[in-house]
Amino acid sequence: MERDDFIEMLAREGFQTTVFVEREAGASLDDHAHSFEAKALILEGELTLRIAGKDTLYQVGDVFHLKANEIHSERYGPEGVCYLVGRK
Repeated sequence: MERDDFIEMLAREGFQTTVFVEREAGASLDDHAHSFEAKALILEGELTLRIAGKDTLYQVGDVFHLKANEIHSERYGPEGVCYLVGRK
C-alpha cells in the first residue's frame, strides 16, 4: 500500500493520531499491549509481530493491525524498521 492511500484509509476508519516510528536493527520488545488500537504501514525495513504464539513478518508496503490491549511482541529486522501508525 502507498503512504497517501494509507493515510486516507486511516482517516476513513476514524484514526485521529498518526505517528512515525523508527526502531533499530535487531532490537525487540517482549510481550506487551497498548491501550489504543493501532494500524501501521511499513515504510522501510521489516518487523515480525508475535500474537498468540504466531509470528508474522511485515515488510515495506505491508499493513498490520493491533486491537487495543492485544498482547504481542516485536522483533525488528537486520536494517531496523520505520512505520507510520494510526492510533485510536
